[in-house]
Amino acid sequence: MMFSEKDIQQITTNGLTVNQVNSQINIIKSGMSYSSLVKPATIGDGIVKLDHKRYKYLIDVFEKKRDDINIVKFVPASGAATRMFKFLFTFLKAINTGETFDAYADKNEDINIFEKGLKDLPFYKHVVDKVKASNIDIETLSTAEKCIKFVETILNEDQLNYSFFPKGLLPFHKYKTHVATAFEEHLYEASQYASSNGKANLHFTVSKKHKQMFDETLNDIITRVEKITSTNFNISFSFQNSSTETIALKIDNSFYRNDNGELLFRPAGHGALIENLNTLDYDLVFIKNIDNTTVLEQNEKLSDYKKVMAGIVLEVQEQAFSFLHRLENKLVSNQDIDAVCTFLSTKMNVEINASFQNFDTKQKTEYLFDKLNRPLRVCCMVKNEGQPGGGPFWVKDNSGEVSLQITEFAQIDFDNDSQKQIAHKATHFNPTDLVCGVKNYKGEKFNLMEFVDPNAAFITMKTQNGTDIKALELPGLWNGSMAHWNTIFVEAPLETFNPVKTVNDLLNPAHQVL
Repeated sequence: MMFSEKDIQQITTNGLTVNQVNSQINIIKSGMSYSSLVKPATIGDGIVKLDHKRYKYLIDVFEKKRDDINIVKFVPASGAATRMFKFLFTFLKAINTGETFDAYADKNEDINIFEKGLKDLPFYKHVVDKVKASNIDIETLSTAEKCIKFVETILNEDQLNYSFFPKGLLPFHKYKTHVATAFEEHLYEASQYASSNGKANLHFTVSKKHKQMFDETLNDIITRVEKITSTNFNISFSFQNSSTETIALKIDNSFYRNDNGELLFRPAGHGALIENLNTLDYDLVFIKNIDNTTVLEQNEKLSDYKKVMAGIVLEVQEQAFSFLHRLENKLVSNQDIDAVCTFLSTKMNVEINASFQNFDTKQKTEYLFDKLNRPLRVCCMVKNEGQPGGGPFWVKDNSGEVSLQITEFAQIDFDNDSQKQIAHKATHFNPTDLVCGVKNYKGEKFNLMEFVDPNAAFITMKTQNGTDIKALELPGLWNGSMAHWNTIFVEAPLETFNPVKTVNDLLNPAHQVL
């Protein structure tokens, strides 16, 4: 496809090259590259189930070492709250076009749940105060009038305008003394498990348009949180780099151009955040989405699971690093090689190539060194009870190697019966709760970009100003961006997963202060 001089200038300004954009175009044109599922990861076959003794032991491993390592909590927080209120926008549209409240509520359970739970929503008083400011007493309104007024106050641009907010800065939890955002709750969490020597480092990826809001919120809460937790916080932020944006094409594969004639480049999904993660220099990284948090009284119990995951990382690294030093120095016997193979297959879920036995000692040493010397991630997996999200699978890559991967439904070819059957046999799903070791046996930081599978990209259908477009999303942060990491999956209870996908989720017990 031909670019004009103006196009090339735009591409360069975005930090991209023409070759990179052409590569994006080729991927979009060629269509999705689906994962090749071999089987679901299950308990005993890719997912570890811990007994009580092992659980306590791993917490102790972490606690003994936490003050000797640098820890950071990495929180993707750039998402806007628009989707949380989608059903409320639909409700208002129906009411504004003449449908009665009762008729709408009869066929929409979401609005019934919302209306019945109004007083339990964390921002109830904010809304009431806003309505009172316009000389209306919301308590005197009928059920229908109250619900409609409540929704209008939440969503209207000249009112609270909550759908503009980043999800992390919405009121999430109502305490006796204040209402906390998800942003604030992540600081409390970090003090529990992602801190060392009385200090907690947190890194949030945010959008540029919301950065000032985060700064202002941080200034409001930091003194209170530090006093309550007896922890000093080091908070940093980053934006998604414009060079990670990808070009969009129309359905006929022609360029989509904005009204000013410029090409359309879009943020390339959370997979672009591997670059943000790659800039951080810490020994241990906790990763958790901004909306997956709980009220404070539940944090202590749930935080133990994070300590367990960190304990696994530290325990496995200690053995792996010992092997790597010996492999590097060529101080290995046949017995040592067998021990490394056993460790890789039983502890790290790495399948040894069938031709390995035919290698000479030098080839075996190099092969094992390469397999061991990689970033390590330990990921929570919870039992699948109908929640949306990707799942843990054994997946075969283009070279025929099989490894543990987190696979999104968009990566599965459901038109292929065998792949569909494997997907439906999955017993667990991914709550996006990881602990990562990102330094090697010499204490040097890995270049995480070297472990990305560029073929694990998503092609999604979007609408831009009424026109259907095809958009390219980079390999997901915990999918293709970590495809060549060493991976351990651990079962965790469902109560560790408490996302807020819609505003009604704020009525769930995990988000209600007792």
